[in-house]
Amino acid sequence: MENLTTLGRATRLGATAVGLVLLVGGTFWGSDDDFPFGPFRMYATSNPPDAPAPDTRVEGVNSSGAVIDLGQDATGIRRAEIEGQQARYAADPTLLTEVADAYAERHPDAAALVEVRIVIRWHGIRAGRPTGQHTDQTVVRWQAPR
Repeated sequence: MENLTTLGRATRLGATAVGLVLLVGGTFWGSDDDFPFGPFRMYATSNPPDAPAPDTRVEGVNSSGAVIDLGQDATGIRRAEIEGQQARYAADPTLLTEVADAYAERHPDAAALVEVRIVIRWHGIRAGRPTGQHTDQTVVRWQAPR
């Protein structure tokens, strides 16, 4: 086993110090986007025990009226990407054409989508336990021009 040189020891100590400064700084002044040095708040909070739990999904309606699940398998777009950009989609629903295009690319023989929507299913919770009841809320909708 070889001993570290003075330069090697100083380099390791410097890298450790920089990592600790980034970690502490990110914890106090960072956001989830600064991962792995940010606080990653999504795991640091919880909902009240009687608050409904959201479950976001993307669905489409094809030209024959069938509702299609536009999850990752159907489009290649992860749900987290949709949820992370939900405010952008709400501000400009035409951005949902990207989802329709991704679906069409993966399913060239399928009927064209005439509508894409982001739907939140609110699962009822009472005393921290699911009630089995839910309500759906369409938060963003894009319809193909007719």
